[in-house]
Amino acid sequence: MENSPILQPVVALIIWTMVMWIWMYATRLPAMSKAEGLDAANMVGGKGSDLDNVLPANVQWKAHNYNHLLEQPTLFYAVCIVLALVGAGDGLNSVLAWAYVGLRVVHSLVQATVNRVVIRFGIFALSSLCLMALALHAAIAVFH
Repeated sequence: MENSPILQPVVALIIWTMVMWIWMYATRLPAMSKAEGLDAANMVGGKGSDLDNVLPANVQWKAHNYNHLLEQPTLFYAVCIVLALVGAGDGLNSVLAWAYVGLRVVHSLVQATVNRVVIRFGIFALSSLCLMALALHAAIAVFH
């Protein structure tokens, strides 16, 4: 079985998600050790967003983006695997998948640095259009 070209952007986005995971912890752990009144060694329960009022916003931006990379991209992974399985993972679909990944990387960089919502929203909207086109192409391929 030959590898479908659409699997390359899938793997690229998975790797990018791990890069954001590393960046999140590389900034969050030092901030946690500096935070007054935060005893990480004795914390019980809770969730990452509980740190929003404790850590600087620019530290939490990386964590928020990491969470975003585990939300909508799950649909991207599924639709790309469907397209690969039905033999429609090349051509325009591969281009759309790479565009989605590129836009999500740019979205991450904006959110993790300047975090301007209007810019993030525009990038997110464009990436969502790519995902919608991929989903439409998958539906055509599967239901045709």
